[in-house]
Amino acid sequence: MHLPSIDELGDIAGKRVLVRVDFNVPLAERNGKMVVTDDFRIRSALPLFRDLQARGAEVTACTHLGRPQGEPVEKYSVNPVREHLDTLIDGVHLLENLRFSPGEEGNDRSFGIELTDSYDCYVNEAFGASHRAHASIMVPPTLIPSAAGPNLAHEVETLTGLLTNPRRPFVAIVGGAKVADKLGITKVLVDKADAVIVGGGMAFTFWKAMGRTIGDSLVDDSRISEVLELLATGRVHIPDDVWALPTGSPFGAGGTETPTHFTGNVPDGFMALDIGPSTALRFAEILGSAGTVLWNGPMGVFEDPRLAAGTRAVAEALSSSEAISVVGGGDSAAAVEQFGVAAQMSFISTGGGASLELLEFGDLPGLRALRGE
Repeated sequence: MHLPSIDELGDIAGKRVLVRVDFNVPLAERNGKMVVTDDFRIRSALPLFRDLQARGAEVTACTHLGRPQGEPVEKYSVNPVREHLDTLIDGVHLLENLRFSPGEEGNDRSFGIELTDSYDCYVNEAFGASHRAHASIMVPPTLIPSAAGPNLAHEVETLTGLLTNPRRPFVAIVGGAKVADKLGITKVLVDKADAVIVGGGMAFTFWKAMGRTIGDSLVDDSRISEVLELLATGRVHIPDDVWALPTGSPFGAGGTETPTHFTGNVPDGFMALDIGPSTALRFAEILGSAGTVLWNGPMGVFEDPRLAAGTRAVAEALSSSEAISVVGGGDSAAAVEQFGVAAQMSFISTGGGASLELLEFGDLPGLRALRGE
């Protein structure tokens, strides 16, 4: 699809350019001060900022941060993000959190008019927010000359290319907690890919559909028939062994109980939280022969060291593979960073939900806005 480029804005020397970015980055308190703990999304926007400045433009960025519900909330102020940005580049102003106004998520045209009032041009570099029909995404292209940022354009080209002309075998990895969240894209991928690996909590709806016991693992009984249809294709690969904890046992930070290994079935009183070693080896073998791999969603609760082995195995298998590796943002991007293999990935998306919606539906509201549709 054609998206207007920055070159199509013409001469922007002396003009004020508003750039919509996605700086919804993680923050943490350090020595009594809130700081950015992962600046991947901020660093990704720096080439665009430098390009606009080199063309003589005055650059202002705007972003959302968290969910302040349409009113100013101190903990969602962008001040820590602004301070971090200032250490990386000079002369780029960052506006306060767009979601401090109810007009942002309400796609209020008057808020969009107010936002763009003093600017000459607009650039959307927020791929991760372009699946939201929010004012800062939808309204500016109707008011002032607008363009897609290079990262957004590259994300769209890379992700849509997966479905039209992937190097084969094309393997998709789909994980995460809830099967309902990923069922739509899984159906698309089963149709387009040569193999679809399913892990994480969503895998246990597939287990139950096969007649296995799942203990107290996550399940969506309303999706059993749809899952059976996917399994019938023969292209879906699910775990055959897992690591589990007693139901109610804490996991994540502070958990101490040793997980139990189960093959084939999980008994009552246990919740499966990671794929097991046999499954990890089998998934790694599939990835080893792949030509292209799309990864969206972890294999387990990888934030917990006791339950990280499955996701680590997939990350390391992908890093050593010769496949074109596309990581679909969100938890998958966090995983390759955590396991130190991000540099070996071919492409890491800045938007998890947006990448899934683009792959599932072939378009996004923010892309339509840029095209004037």
